[in-house]
Amino acid sequence: MIDRYRFGSITIDGKEYSHDVIVAGKKVESWWRNTSHEVNLDDVEPILKEKPKLVIFGTGESGVCRVFPETVEYLEKQGIKVLTFETPEAVKEFNLRINDLGTVGAFHLTC
Repeated sequence: MIDRYRFGSITIDGKEYSHDVIVAGKKVESWWRNTSHEVNLDDVEPILKEKPKLVIFGTGESGVCRVFPETVEYLEKQGIKVLTFETPEAVKEFNLRINDLGTVGAFHLTC
């Protein structure tokens, strides 16, 4: 469960993180991308390791981080549903679906 999000920080199950994260069940890991404000095919490799059915992308406080259409298309061809929101809304959506098996969140925490 994501307890709180604010610009530059996210608190998950009582632990605060100040870097972009991937959340799958109780597992939280750092999420580094080739270009900080873009999500391309290489950037979803750690997400795919979680064998998701749904990926919720948080694109930052103001939505500056872009998930490329070819990235979404690739995930959908793998049978993975993709939802993309600015991070505050993505956190709310993730918390609503946290108990759904196969839900993974990937959150950009700044702009």
